Amino acid sequence: MIEIDLSGRVALVTGGSRGLGRADALTLARAEADVVIADIQIESDSGDEAERYGPLAQAARAQGFVYSEATAGEIQGMGHRAAAIKCDVTDREQVQQTVEQVVRDFGSVDVLVNNAGTLDHLGQLSDQRPELWERDLHVNLTGAFNCARAVWPYMRERGWGRIVNMASVAGTLGGFGQASYSTTKAGLLGLTRTLALEGARHGITCNAIVPGIIATEAFEFGNPDMNERMIKRTAMRRPGEPQEVANAIAFLCSDLASYITGVALNVSGGIELFTF
Repeated sequence: MIEIDLSGRVALVTGGSRGLGRADALTLARAEADVVIADIQIESDSGDEAERYGPLAQAARAQGFVYSEATAGEIQGMGHRAAAIKCDVTDREQVQQTVEQVVRDFGSVDVLVNNAGTLDHLGQLSDQRPELWERDLHVNLTGAFNCARAVWPYMRERGWGRIVNMASVAGTLGGFGQASYSTTKAGLLGLTRTLALEGARHGITCNAIVPGIIATEAFEFGNPDMNERMIKRTAMRRPGEPQEVANAIAFLCSDLASYITGVALNVSGGIELFTF
């Protein structure tokens, strides 16, 4: 029986306070990794950043959907080292300090899951707000660049590394009313392939997950009629579960995927297929 084994590895998961990031962190821990969760929202913090990052972050804070420290506690309960660190991925200095703290406290940073992102800027082109366009670029795309750049020298030094970027079918198919979101997710695919090329000779792989409709808290916040339309477009006629995305990420982070790099892996239930 082939098992995913990440024992001895240290994973850094951004945007791990809830949803896909939380599922990723727990799944990597079940594969025996130590895990650090980096998020702008930490339960014991005042949560001022929620005002900066829009209604979805505000709703998550208001309704108690922030589990950064709770997730770290669950991982510690499994017998692994874990921590929750407040980190804004758009702040390069803060990202660098976070990575240095992980290396200092945990000994290495072997896996990076770039999951932090925004998903609440909706509107056709004439209604897209320039300030939110800039925000989405900074968080979704530049944030991933900042984190990858910070962990890169440590992975090169060890001759081993796994970077997984969280893209979206909005980046491969486009998204009506999602100009900023779709653009940033498409940009992540270019970043993924470039890092795959540059990291290959140093034992670093870089791949992208391309989720479809996933039943996270963000999905539940969405318009029910629109959600139903998207489900009907999906070949499997259901939303995916966060665990189904996390399983793919754990595989890509393991030695089982040592010859896979530069891939955009659909975990989408077939939403990109011609469905009727």
